[in-house]
Amino acid sequence: MSQQSLEQVLQGKNPVDLLRNSPIGAYVYPVVPSEYTNWRDEQRAWRESAVLFDQSHHMAELLVTGPDAMKMLSSLATNSFANFPPDRAKQFAPCSYDGYVIGDVIMFRHAAEEFNLVGRAPTVNWVQFHAQTGGWKVDIARDDRSPSITGGKAVIRRHYRFQVQGPNAAKILERLNGGPIPDVKFFHMDAINIKGRRVRALRHGMAGAPGLEVWGPYEQLEDIRGAIVEAGKDFGLVQVGARAYATNTLESGWIPSPLPAVYSGEKMKKYREWLPANGYEATGSLGGSYVSNDIEDYYVTPYEMGYGSFVKFDHDFVGREALEKKSKEPHRKKVTFVWNGDDVTRVVASQFTPGAERYKYIDLPLSNYASSSYDKVMKGGKIVGLSMFAGISFNEQSMLSLGVVDPEIKVGDELTLVWGEENGGTKKSTVERHKQTEIRVTVGAVPYGQMARETYRPK
Repeated sequence: MSQQSLEQVLQGKNPVDLLRNSPIGAYVYPVVPSEYTNWRDEQRAWRESAVLFDQSHHMAELLVTGPDAMKMLSSLATNSFANFPPDRAKQFAPCSYDGYVIGDVIMFRHAAEEFNLVGRAPTVNWVQFHAQTGGWKVDIARDDRSPSITGGKAVIRRHYRFQVQGPNAAKILERLNGGPIPDVKFFHMDAINIKGRRVRALRHGMAGAPGLEVWGPYEQLEDIRGAIVEAGKDFGLVQVGARAYATNTLESGWIPSPLPAVYSGEKMKKYREWLPANGYEATGSLGGSYVSNDIEDYYVTPYEMGYGSFVKFDHDFVGREALEKKSKEPHRKKVTFVWNGDDVTRVVASQFTPGAERYKYIDLPLSNYASSSYDKVMKGGKIVGLSMFAGISFNEQSMLSLGVVDPEIKVGDELTLVWGEENGGTKKSTVERHKQTEIRVTVGAVPYGQMARETYRPK
């Protein structure tokens, strides 16, 4: 009998072995061209002028409507719904029963009984499971991300989704709007005019820069894109391709893909039986130099991910009891790791030294080789942190990675990141045979980019 669920896939297997040797390829940001100009200038533009991010294809959407929509979502949310009226959005990061992060999405509240969740599959899957099995009076409509390989077929989504970001974003948006744009607070929604259409807008920004996210019916995508590009001609607007887009979070400080905490726990069994054998959780990959036989060592809490300020115990939700205990304990903290340039150069040079052992290739601008990455970070022979998302910032002229460190580690400390996988590499198709090595890293602030720290989310 063929395997039908994640639970069946895991039978008799250690989840760590399964995920570390998954043959799945690299995570692809689909449909959008890899570069419009070059990724260096595209990165530079969100710092110096303005960029257009096309977010229409790499995220799933789940529309939740009905009289129980708010109650159901609140029962899964670590953050409060006490002050969440329509025309607002919030980061929605649900946890397992044991208080570990499943994933996160942006949740839009369009009306009293209408919510749209936009983001990666793990959180969308978790909400869909509860909507279909929890007895709630809700309706759902799912629109999955575009396929990584289209096979020549037309791609159709429910919505286009664009962000205009950067120092010149306001000027571009005012030109589009035909006048001053609404003074929209962070994660508040309003509307602007684009080419004679009233278009919904959210104050948000993936690069940590000022700007708006706009969306509407997918059939209007090219008209809206064309209008934005035309309005941005005098203000240095640059369209950003898939290669640079994936790196914007290095400066703004969001860790995109922690391992969803679904692979263990008796209470999670029904969910594992619901998840398909060919879904994200069953086929995803786990990479990096950190290796533990216990899958729970890869789980993270909201506090470690920087979501601690969102957690509110003013309502009942899945994982509340566990999180109340964790809130009173020391926990790791999110940081930026700044890689030593000489060590990075040495690793790259190994590719050009005939006869020498090669270190794992550092792909640019993004250096992730798995659905979820975990490189161990050491001090004095002891693991004191994990590096979880790595790439180069042309703006900072540095390799950066986002991750977590033990509470006693401070900004400015020099640590050692172990680069490469054990025993010459796993069976992942994204990793060639190589030798492990060490790279010095300095602990930096998060967000690392000054603009992101000062303007992204005003207090």
